[in-house]
Amino acid sequence: MSHRPPSGLAAVSAALLAMSRHLEVGDVLKTIVASARELLDAQYAALGVPDDHGGFAQFVVDGVSDEQWKAIGPLPRQHGILAAMLHQAKPERLADVREDPRFEGWPDAHPDMSDFLGLPITDGDEIIGALFLANKMCPKPDGGCGFTAEDEELLQILAQHAAIALTNARLYERSRELTIAEERSRLAHELHDAVSQKLFSLRLTAQAAAALVDRDPGRAKGELQQVAALAAEAVDELRAAVVELRPAALDEDGLIATLRTQIQVLDRAHTAEVAFESCGVRALPAAQEEALLRVAQEALHNALRHSGAERVSVTLARRGTATVLRVTDDGGGFDPTAVRRAGRHLGLVSMRHRASSVGGRLTVASEPGKGATIEMEVPGG
Repeated sequence: MSHRPPSGLAAVSAALLAMSRHLEVGDVLKTIVASARELLDAQYAALGVPDDHGGFAQFVVDGVSDEQWKAIGPLPRQHGILAAMLHQAKPERLADVREDPRFEGWPDAHPDMSDFLGLPITDGDEIIGALFLANKMCPKPDGGCGFTAEDEELLQILAQHAAIALTNARLYERSRELTIAEERSRLAHELHDAVSQKLFSLRLTAQAAAALVDRDPGRAKGELQQVAALAAEAVDELRAAVVELRPAALDEDGLIATLRTQIQVLDRAHTAEVAFESCGVRALPAAQEEALLRVAQEALHNALRHSGAERVSVTLARRGTATVLRVTDDGGGFDPTAVRRAGRHLGLVSMRHRASSVGGRLTVASEPGKGATIEMEVPGG
């Protein structure tokens, strides 16, 4: 009969749920390590992800203070017991890691470890990480390992789910990188088209002004005023593009501060008034915050570049148990059904996809001559 307390199953369930909540690779790694250490009642836990050059691309620890970790020094290389985890798809359970013939010592600041349990994390035949636990928090039998066969079995279950969570996180990050690359390509194309047109018009108008200076100074003055207006529009286009190309500081500043900063810049760069207001919104999961930011950027792009709006307002607020982003403009508006029939989507397909990918929904309200409202709602916040 198992000696594990009744809460063991709940602890396993909690660990697996915690891993499934994260999409960023770094967050997944930290959650796996913390869950393993808590689940198996170990003093220390670590997880290493190999690189392609004989070392670790990432190495995450739990149970070691930040000061102690800094004192330990550089990331460990693939040697000793660590190498075994990355080259052999089998667990290692040792009474004293220091007495193993493969043990090669550790830095002076490294914590002292004795009993050890290590397990590779695999995706098919590929070893994508190695999970290590040390110093079981229990009385040790003489010359024996505190970690039991049951602990090993439990860690194998955790490792299988860790492989799924880590693979999903990597796929998410890769898809996000592709999305960013696609957006940059789109912005570069738009920037080229918009600014090239403005500069071409600027050149023709300047040439016309030069030709009129002597025979019609009045008309030449009007052409020069047009040159100034075109130059200002070109500057607006450049400023707006730079704002969109700049990486969003979501990780450091959060959604509200990032939106406020970008909207302040857009307000300065465009003749239209652009305002932002938020009320009662708490931090959201990273994926939802990114989706909300990208939808806001797309909606602002449409309003400022295509609608002829004099005022654009962005609000972020709670609605019951949900968070709602709303971008409203007083521009020329459009018929959403006509836009779809004409094959012009104004980014609506992309916005709807972003909303649905994080469990939200997007609604569009507009008609010719009456502006437009883009609203995205996501659960939570």
